[in-house]
Amino acid sequence: MQERSVPRHDYEIVDGNGTVIGVVTSGTMSPSMNVGIGLGYVPTSFSAVDTDIYIRIRKNDVPAKVVKLPFYKK
Repeated sequence: MQERSVPRHDYEIVDGNGTVIGVVTSGTMSPSMNVGIGLGYVPTSFSAVDTDIYIRIRKNDVPAKVVKLPFYKK
């Protein structure tokens, strides 16, 4: 997540136009990085690292970014 929020199971993943492109399968607050992290399913066209996506949380589209695994920083 690029803002302080947490993606949760079954939240919708949307593109910049607000079109639903996927769903969050799991998410939580990362204790080591202090940001929301999650996993979800999206089409391969949206799966490239650094792709901007949005997580729909209570009718608000919150910015997120596709990152390379693992989430943590060494």
